[in-house]
Amino acid sequence: MLPSAPRDPEAVKGVMFGLTAYTMWGCFPLFFALFDGIPALEILIHRILWSCLFLVGLISVLRRWPPVVAALIEPKRLGRVLACALLIAFNWGIYIYAVESKQVLQASLGYFLTPLVNVALGMLVLREVMAKLQLMALGLASLAIAIQFVMLGELPWISLLLALSFGSYGLFRKQVPLDGLSGLFVETLLLFPLALVALTWMSWQGTSHFLHDVPMSALLVVSGVLTALPLMAFAGAARRLRLATLGFLMYINPSIQFLIALTIFGEPLGLIQLATFVMIWTGLALYSWSSWQSRPRQAAV
Repeated sequence: MLPSAPRDPEAVKGVMFGLTAYTMWGCFPLFFALFDGIPALEILIHRILWSCLFLVGLISVLRRWPPVVAALIEPKRLGRVLACALLIAFNWGIYIYAVESKQVLQASLGYFLTPLVNVALGMLVLREVMAKLQLMALGLASLAIAIQFVMLGELPWISLLLALSFGSYGLFRKQVPLDGLSGLFVETLLLFPLALVALTWMSWQGTSHFLHDVPMSALLVVSGVLTALPLMAFAGAARRLRLATLGFLMYINPSIQFLIALTIFGEPLGLIQLATFVMIWTGLALYSWSSWQSRPRQAAV
């Protein structure tokens, strides 16, 4: 059973914001595939640098400095934000590598797995009680990964690293009282010195591609802007929609990546991989049904 249609203009706006955010994230493989010949680490460095600089201007325009300043003057809070920053940077790096190495199917599998990893982390770390359907969903995902390991002789390590890093990021992010935009800025700000040192070192070594090719340099700058734009749309959706509705929209992202991998990049999908996807999709269906059944009945979309 799908969520009922929105009944008020704000809910309609929320759905549109959510569709925009998840569609942009889903199309990211098309963007990062443009960086032909540039190492994933260099793209990651520029993504951090330009995201931070773009967010400085954006937060200034929106006058959102108070929560940022409050976070920066509390060392205890910064420790968790730094953990978030390292995890999201690792996630970005693995994702860029997956696109560059033509393993977008594995990337999509990782983001399909993320909700189930969140469930597992909630149980193991936060001692949350899982519903039976959620346990079944987690079991199906675990079995799917085991089948890949046994039948193909290797783990889908890109999928697992993406799911584990993003799931862990979500776990730490819950403990940081910052909105998405302010949180991303503080995270990139903490990484900014490291990225700047890395870029300086690459320039000194003569391995940097920045400013050597105008179109490619422009793409590196745009990568920072594109990091913030879907987050802004997601924040607009989160303010207007229930978590369960956002959960359904979330599957748009890996679904688009899955279709891009098959139809545009022409990645092969073997029988074992297909069986793995089917099992995880089944697990997600059980997880979604469980979440929908446990929703507050009186809540709006």
